[in-house]
Amino acid sequence: MPPGAQATEHAGPDVVYYMALERIPGVGSTLAKRLIAHCGSAEAVFREKKSVLQKIHGIGVLLAQEIVEQQVVQKAEQEYARLQTSGYRVLCYTDDAYPERLRQCDDGPVALFVNGTVDFNRPKVLSIVGTRYATAYGIKWCEELLAQMAGSGYSPVIVSGLAYGVDVCAHRAALRHRLPTVAVMATGLDKIYPSSHRATAMKIIEEGGAWVTDFFLKTEPERTNFLRRNRIIAGLSDATLVVESGAKGGALITAQLALSYNRDVLALPGRVTDDRSRGCNQLIRSNRAALVESLSDLEYVLGWECRPSVKERHPTLFTVLTDDEQRLVDALKDQGTKTIDALYYETRIPMASLSSVLLLLETKGLIRSLPGKQFVLK
Repeated sequence: MPPGAQATEHAGPDVVYYMALERIPGVGSTLAKRLIAHCGSAEAVFREKKSVLQKIHGIGVLLAQEIVEQQVVQKAEQEYARLQTSGYRVLCYTDDAYPERLRQCDDGPVALFVNGTVDFNRPKVLSIVGTRYATAYGIKWCEELLAQMAGSGYSPVIVSGLAYGVDVCAHRAALRHRLPTVAVMATGLDKIYPSSHRATAMKIIEEGGAWVTDFFLKTEPERTNFLRRNRIIAGLSDATLVVESGAKGGALITAQLALSYNRDVLALPGRVTDDRSRGCNQLIRSNRAALVESLSDLEYVLGWECRPSVKERHPTLFTVLTDDEQRLVDALKDQGTKTIDALYYETRIPMASLSSVLLLLETKGLIRSLPGKQFVLK
């Protein structure tokens, strides 16, 4: 049984029929829901007469014939057995545990396959997407934004697609700052793509996150799968944040899907000469996305007003520090103001993590940054 897996949640006999509906060629999520609504249940769809089915809007003679032949039901039964053996969950769109935000989308999957235990219906869920060719600027900004969220007491679910660049950066930053994160996959749950991100994927499960897909096991990462995956990324969340994107790309498709679901879209602006910021700048210029430069911008756009009290945000004698944070505080106690390079050589905290730890200490009100990348204890 894979890490994080557990007994399949939906045990009702109808689950196989939910799984089967979207496997009929020509029947997508929207049409599957229309069939269920018309017939009363997923099982009833497959027991309905062909003459009745073909009169339903969007169903013709060929589709009606495919449904009554029920070959897809046998395949779904076999798949359900494999999922149960693996310990993965199946969430049908009528289940209480099904993501409520995704349920509101007409084309949300009828059946969702899940590895992990995250609560999809937490108060705050944010998708972060962008180019697979992320720049140092985009990666650093994404890391600092999530550090600020954690330092300010927020704990949103961070959703992304486990891809190269911005996606995996968002997942890893969420893990570093103990924010729950969800990877939406363009494959079956048994295939991690890209394979180089397996360690990150496993860490997501270990830290209480989840993998999500609507593809059967053994599904390979075909090109068209990623477009289908993007609707889940957009649908799971309150808002989609585009960190970096070219003039075309999957991140812009995800943003457009979010807009079609009446969700907020946010974008990090970049230089007009930077190809990897053209997509973000287009979104902002066309008023399809709100400009976001910092956590305060995101708070304003999304109406996040449940930050911790002032007393909780400011330092007290009982402030809890990580080992790295304590080492930095101790280093600054010795001689007062120090540069970031001096702190690196004294604490040996990797430079890739040092900036984030300093930012967290500043957010907690324990240190103050000065010009020239210098820091002093308050």
